[in-house]
Amino acid sequence: MHTKLLPLSLIAAMALQSAYAENTTELDPIVVSSDFREKKLSETSNAVTVIGEEKLYDKASQAFIDVLGTAPNVNFSAGASKAKYIQIRGIGERSQFETPINPSVGLMIDGIDLSYTTLGATLFDVKQIEVLRGPQGTTFGANGLAGVVNVESNAPTRETEGHIEATVGNYTTKAFGAAVGGALSKNILGRFSVYKNTSDGFMKNSYLDRKDANNIDELAAKAQLRWFASDNHTIDLNLMHVDADNGYDAFALDNSRTTHSDQPGRDTQETDALSLKSTYDLNPMRLISKLSYMQSDLLYSYDEDWSYVGEFDTALWPYMGFDQYNREIEQGDIDIRALSTESSRLFNGTTEWTLGVYAKQFDEKMNRYHPTDYGAELHFDSHYKTQNKAVYTQLDSHINDKLTLISGLRVEKWEADYSDSHDVIIENDETMVGGKIGLNYQHNDALLYYATLSKGYKPGGVNAGTTLSEEEKTFGTETLWNLEAGVNSSHLDNKLTNRLNLFYGKRKDMQVKLYQEEERSFTDYLSNASKGTYYGVESQLDYMPIQTLHLYASLGLLKAEFDEYTPDLEGRAPAQSPKYQYNIGLNYFLTENWKFSTNLEGKGSYYFSNTHNQKSDAYQLLNTSIEYMHGNWSAILWARNITNEEYQVRGFYFANNPANGYIDELYIQQGNPRTFGLTVSYDF
Repeated sequence: MHTKLLPLSLIAAMALQSAYAENTTELDPIVVSSDFREKKLSETSNAVTVIGEEKLYDKASQAFIDVLGTAPNVNFSAGASKAKYIQIRGIGERSQFETPINPSVGLMIDGIDLSYTTLGATLFDVKQIEVLRGPQGTTFGANGLAGVVNVESNAPTRETEGHIEATVGNYTTKAFGAAVGGALSKNILGRFSVYKNTSDGFMKNSYLDRKDANNIDELAAKAQLRWFASDNHTIDLNLMHVDADNGYDAFALDNSRTTHSDQPGRDTQETDALSLKSTYDLNPMRLISKLSYMQSDLLYSYDEDWSYVGEFDTALWPYMGFDQYNREIEQGDIDIRALSTESSRLFNGTTEWTLGVYAKQFDEKMNRYHPTDYGAELHFDSHYKTQNKAVYTQLDSHINDKLTLISGLRVEKWEADYSDSHDVIIENDETMVGGKIGLNYQHNDALLYYATLSKGYKPGGVNAGTTLSEEEKTFGTETLWNLEAGVNSSHLDNKLTNRLNLFYGKRKDMQVKLYQEEERSFTDYLSNASKGTYYGVESQLDYMPIQTLHLYASLGLLKAEFDEYTPDLEGRAPAQSPKYQYNIGLNYFLTENWKFSTNLEGKGSYYFSNTHNQKSDAYQLLNTSIEYMHGNWSAILWARNITNEEYQVRGFYFANNPANGYIDELYIQQGNPRTFGLTVSYDF
């Protein structure tokens, strides 16, 4: 991305949007619900990607975060049984060991904050996923520095309906899901779903003669109830249970898909959660109250030496290591907001207003068990508690029929307490401020321009490493100023739609993950870089030249760098910041009963870490499916990564191999190989 050519190309692209926009029929019916008020996608002035039910259904065999990775400038990393860490525009976590984390990317599923527990997220019975890029300081606060992923399940309906599906595939993949909903009484609607997914995984353990040491075994169940308490009062209850019991045996000393571990690890999550939402239409306002609660037990363990006892001659100084982290997380939050109605708008009826308060409690207990080959059994315990309270407001001022000024503000009080078994006690108390100001110009039904300046924040925290100095035990709050400009347009009688946005961001005190190598182990910790910058462009295009053909494409370009930091990193891109990402595909109805789909997704090279200069390879993945539909039945024959492209989803650079004298070298976790299968479903 040439810095001189980029501004010219962006200006030209926006000019073309205006030149070719025509008076058309109403834009797409997709509704975005992650803001204070629901809006059509074409009227939304956020950098947002909506992944709809059609795309989710066609990719039923794909992991949740892999699907997110098809959105512009959204990346992910694994270092676990599968990818479970999200980065947006190069900002986000890549792993977690001892240190408690405050997520950079928020994950909301049916009103429940699962930002800390992404492993159990599935795509079954999901209506749509909204990926909001850029700071969401007004609406989501501390968990929305880089962006937010909002997931909506299919809502209950008055008519009885349901969906059943079964999947079989290579690597002994088996999945079954069922969902049913309808009226339980005159005023109560319900929907219930369950989904079970198992696979042997893509690794072979030659020492244990196992093909399932990195297996997937996940169960997710959801229940939704909607009670029409009165004509102007609706109550929604969502219940969720997740039980993921996956293996973790993903690294080999030769970077192959064959491991030698004698103590394969586990990557598990058991979560019970609920959300309760009350929507009360009062005169002259709407009162929305939300309450959620989540309890999770997490276990993450791995064979530290990636070998078995006796594999190496003792003269090479081999070692045995195993590492295990148990976490118990409990979280509750409440959000109460009042929204204006038409009769209560301010300033002669020109300004819609929102006013809300928010409170959250988070409690995490962690136990690390780290046995060694010299007989020691090392235990480390920590307890991390946070409380945050916030007040927020937003005004949408309609200056005239076409121009709207949006201004939002959030003030958040953050308190954190940390203690551990090494008698370390640290308290943190701070007040953070975020918000946005923006202009929307609705030129006509087919053309919307917008520009927004927003500020996000991510609180400072505690590093739990036992070998860290006092200075390294804490790190400070990061802030992000982000300038966004974009256009939503429709052309050719609504056959062609496009969302194009430009962004520029300045990060201050950016939180950077580092690590210290120790004998037979390492300690990761967070530090603050002084400044960082990112900028780029994101575009999403949909074209239906004829009724039976849908073409789509998305592109994300990103230039990110450290402005001021250590000599080795100054001017370099942060980890997980590929310069480009794209997704090109089509859906074509061959006949009334047959549909063919294919897409090509690509990603540029990026640094694995901020502690070394090792990079991933650029890659392209080709996926395809063919679906047969007859009445209520459907059968999809699908294949992903058809060309069996080799690519990486995590990388470490350190010494771990006795055979070469423990020299530093790159170890990678490989992405999914070619997978294929058949999904049969029935709708009623």
